Amino acid sequence: MYNILLTDDEQIVIDSLSMILSKNFEGQITLFSASSGTKALEIARSSGIDIIFMDIHMPGMNGLETISLIKKINPNIVIIILSAYDQFQYAQEALNLGAFKYLTKPVNRNLIAQTAREAMNQVDSERGKLTDSIELRQKLSVVSTMVESDFIYSCVFNNKGTDFSEYLNYFGIEGLPYFFACIEVSEVPNEKRYDVYVKIRDVLSTKCRCVTGSFMGDRIGVFFPLVKNESPEDLIKEIHTLLATKISGKIKIGASEIERDIKNAQNAYNSASACLAKIEESGVAFSGKANGQNESKDSESVLVEKAAAKLILAVKTGNVSATESLAKEYCELLYKAYEGQDDKIKGSLFESLVKERSAASQANSNYKDQDSAGDFSFFAKANEREELEKYFLGRSTECAKAASAAKDSEENPIVQKARQYIDGHLKDLPSLEGLADILGVSPFYLSKLFKEETGETYINYVTTARLEKARRLLSDGALIIKEISADIGYNDQNYFSKLFRQKYGETPSEYRQKMLGSGSV
Repeated sequence: MYNILLTDDEQIVIDSLSMILSKNFEGQITLFSASSGTKALEIARSSGIDIIFMDIHMPGMNGLETISLIKKINPNIVIIILSAYDQFQYAQEALNLGAFKYLTKPVNRNLIAQTAREAMNQVDSERGKLTDSIELRQKLSVVSTMVESDFIYSCVFNNKGTDFSEYLNYFGIEGLPYFFACIEVSEVPNEKRYDVYVKIRDVLSTKCRCVTGSFMGDRIGVFFPLVKNESPEDLIKEIHTLLATKISGKIKIGASEIERDIKNAQNAYNSASACLAKIEESGVAFSGKANGQNESKDSESVLVEKAAAKLILAVKTGNVSATESLAKEYCELLYKAYEGQDDKIKGSLFESLVKERSAASQANSNYKDQDSAGDFSFFAKANEREELEKYFLGRSTECAKAASAAKDSEENPIVQKARQYIDGHLKDLPSLEGLADILGVSPFYLSKLFKEETGETYINYVTTARLEKARRLLSDGALIIKEISADIGYNDQNYFSKLFRQKYGETPSEYRQKMLGSGSV
């Protein structure tokens, strides 16, 4: 079966083509029609089109522009130009863009049928290549899975007697550092273990390059080579969140310290396993940490720097809700890392505000910060933590709003609609695929566009939006925590509490008690 799209601004041409093709290929084709390039692009994106008959001159987006965009969506679509214009430059440009044939009107019906048949043969050929490619990838996947499992087994049980250089060459891993992680999924029936294993591999392969072992008991060992500036903590937390949304069961992940010698792989795995044992229900744990807090002041200063970088990015992208939460997180980390060093803390806050103002100005050239002159005098006089944090949060939010004002006018309309839909449907929000379907775009395109425009992945943006709404509801005090969890789309209150604690360092109950006890709303 072939899906054929007929695109022409004259209905009589579409009717004629429909009659010719239906008569010659009865039972073999499904016909679609469009009277404009925009409509053709929409159908090509959503309906699995194999062959397109395309006119060049149409109102709005012409045929050549449409071909260029369609080929980016699916380069294997076979496009036949059918035009009243026989100028050489049109034919040449169409063929350069990847058109299969260029026919000039009027066209003999036999030529239409012959060209359609040749196009079908081209589609069959591409389908055969795709099938062969899929089969080859499946075979390689089986082999690769076996090699990965053997590598992990050697790391854990035969570390001293294995030449790891051949493994690393096979995986294309050039040099180190690395760290190990142990993933444990409990309460999984034996008949579902393979499905769980496939889901774990899928999540890991989409997030990063790593080497994944097979189940050893109820645990899976994973070797993570690190790229420059990559944070093991951020990576593991995001993987845990993704796994929790795809797998029913308690998921624990323990991660080792960073290693630079492959001979220490066994120790790294044992370290990750020991971290795993510290987790009571579900969550993540890292070697060298206790209850999610760094033991060394050097590590705390690194966390402060990372928090500051995230805050600047949130301001620059105009993400007001993320700016609010990150500004609070930054203050918490700053006071923990430099306890008793008031001048250091005030200096860091002032420096961050300077960078935020610069980020807001870059995003919005019309932004005029009238209050910047007062920042220095404020920090010179203020000493109370509450006063400093309140001022810093207000100024940070102001910068984010300024960037957001410019972004709203420039932001891609698809992302605007996506953000509006997310904010209004947190309770019953669909998956990325479901939202893409609602907006009439492909999931891949929406994911790429969303990350480019907001600076966050879809799942991170949704999680932040839900947790920020939860904080507002917790501060209000009108709803119990179970009702708040359901209102923001989490039917599992325990899962909601875990996410909340991971992001803010306290449980929803602790946060509510603090806010209501201090009189904040």
